[in-house]
Amino acid sequence: MASADSRRALVTGRGIPLCEDDVDTDRIIPARYMKGVSFEGLGEHAFHDARRNPAGTLIDHPFNDKRFAGASILVVNRNFGCGSSREHAPQALARAGITALVGESFAEIFAGNCVTLGMVAARVSAADAKALQALVQKDPTTSIEIDLGKREVRAAGKAYALSLPESQLQALVTGTWDSTGALLANEALIAKTAASLPYMGWKTAG
Repeated sequence: MASADSRRALVTGRGIPLCEDDVDTDRIIPARYMKGVSFEGLGEHAFHDARRNPAGTLIDHPFNDKRFAGASILVVNRNFGCGSSREHAPQALARAGITALVGESFAEIFAGNCVTLGMVAARVSAADAKALQALVQKDPTTSIEIDLGKREVRAAGKAYALSLPESQLQALVTGTWDSTGALLANEALIAKTAASLPYMGWKTAG
């Protein structure tokens, strides 16, 4: 059984709007920043090139906008996370402080990689995605709630229907996305099963 803190039935935070279709994984995290042996440090390079001009100077971009500093829910449009299957993309977003995404649609592999981090990638209609973006652009202090139990996104007194593949929704709600946590929670059962296998020759400590 997963621990309670691994469940993602309700996610709350301020929004950051990224108004663009077909944002690919190379935009999210350029390949040259994927040379490390771990994912540490990726957050500082999220949208690195999109946030700068060719001279390296910061330009107008939501991740450069101080109004959205500390925001944790990224509100996007159609086909977000397309391109390569690199798991570094959601890793970079998570390390940049993003805990959930709301958008019209997500590339399938990207959405799957999000789930393995416990990161919600909730789908809403195109009109609702744009309405949420407009809402947080107008008032960056607006709180957004993603309620997987009720299958809705709430903000400023309005509710927007959301959808996720059932397998992803259940993994997030139950906490079974956390495979490491599931293994640790079932250590005794794993040890018992291993001890019953004649080819293992494995004994628990003590």
